[in-house]
Amino acid sequence: MEITAIMLSQLLRQQAFFVKPRERVMRTGTVRKFLAPICFLILLPSVSFAQGKGACTQTQLGDPPRIVYRCESGLVVEAEAAAALQIEGQQDQNRPGEMRLDSDAALIEVKPGNGPFQILTPHAIAAVRGTIYAVDVHDDMTSVFVVRGGVSVSRPDGSDTVLLGPGQGVNVSDGQPLVVTTWPQARVASLMARFGR
Repeated sequence: MEITAIMLSQLLRQQAFFVKPRERVMRTGTVRKFLAPICFLILLPSVSFAQGKGACTQTQLGDPPRIVYRCESGLVVEAEAAAALQIEGQQDQNRPGEMRLDSDAALIEVKPGNGPFQILTPHAIAAVRGTIYAVDVHDDMTSVFVVRGGVSVSRPDGSDTVLLGPGQGVNVSDGQPLVVTTWPQARVASLMARFGR
């Protein structure tokens, strides 16, 4: 179970660790006065701080460093910590309909039956309805790989659409045809290792 900052705050208030009024200090003694900061520092490394972003929460993970966006309706986007990722369009009140990824990689899981979702990059659009896939953006190319399900990939203007199935990937760059290939296990392992898998 993940503990968010709000849950931690409520827990500490319930346990009277926050010492605000002078009367409480007199009643609880000085032990609790010093216990609160110590408990907070001990719990800090294991706490996932959630930050609202539309209808999504943001959690930071380590080893390797990455940020997980969990949205209602079953959308999970796990991005490398250095990734330039922005929520672009709100598909409905439950989750965004698209995100923009301008650098590094993101692993995306979209549960079937929850409407369309797409990742926009400088080189490609990767659109899905229910799948797990990865998008890796470099200066001159975007690579898309499908773990499960299906993904349509096109150029930013919507041209040259290709369909990817499980184990398949495509590299999208200016002036080069979009060629769907089955990725070798070494390339898949290298990409998935960036998400701790």
